[in-house]
Parts: sequence; C-alpha cells; structure tokens
Amino acid sequence: MAMADQIPLSMTVNGRTRQGMGEPRLTLADFLREQAQCTGVHLGCEHGVCGSCTVLMDGEAVRSCLLFAVQAEGADITTVEGLAPDDETLHPVQEAFRDCHGLQCGFCTPGFVVSVAAFLEANPDPSDAEIRHGIAGNLCRCTGYQGIVAATRQAAAVMRGGE
Repeated sequence: MAMADQIPLSMTVNGRTRQGMGEPRLTLADFLREQAQCTGVHLGCEHGVCGSCTVLMDGEAVRSCLLFAVQAEGADITTVEGLAPDDETLHPVQEAFRDCHGLQCGFCTPGFVVSVAAFLEANPDPSDAEIRHGIAGNLCRCTGYQGIVAATRQAAAVMRGGE
C-alpha cells in the first residue's frame, strides 16, 4: 500500500494521546496492539464473538476487532492496561479475578475484565443471573464461569464500597 493510502489516526488511549498512521481498513485492535503497544488487547476469533479484544470506547465496551481505527478518531479508549488507577494498584475487577481464580490461561481475561468493569458501572448490584447475562459476550475455554461470576460478585461489592 502506498503511503498516500495511509490516513492519520489520533485518539486518547489510557489517558495518553496516541497518533499514528494506518490504512483505512486497519482495525482498532491492530492499532492498539501494534501502534499503541497495548498488548492486553487480544485477538481471538476476529469476528466479535469471543470478546477477547474488548476495550472501552468513550466508556462503552466495544469489540475492537470489529471497529476500524478511523472510527475511533478522537475517542477516549481504555484497555485493560488503563483500568487500574496507577502502576502499583489493580482495578477492583482485576483484584477480584485474581482472588476468585477467575482465570486460567489468561487469554480471554483482559476482555472479561474490561467487559465486567463496564457492566458494573452500569449495574453496580447485579444478581447472578444478571452477571451471567452481562458476561455472555465473552468466551472462556479454560475455567468455566464459576470463578468469573464470583469475581464479578466480589468486584461489585468492593466497587459499591463494601467488603
């Protein structure tokens, strides 16, 4: 592809302005992994089915494999690397996944963590049925979902100011 076919890209990723160039069909997932070095964005199915590539775009959970980077122009993107308040502290959802064994191989975990964080912002006191519905767009091939549901329940309690 000729350089003339490259388009400028600019967005805020985890609080930092990121600029780059890419062909019009460059996916947001590829931009985040290759140009913003956010390797927590995983590519599983590349069809929006598995949820491994989930990021927040202006606060909404989206599948970054289904968006072109140009569609995120000027947006505020948060990846799993940007959820925690600083390098020394984990986000409550990350802590809960660790505490409740909500992961095994870890490939799907970043997408689950971002999806759960967005879910709990919208639904801070979910029932187990609501949790299962909330994570229905993410697939895990290793753990089963009991640990993930328990982690979501724990994170919800912590984020509400509970235990």
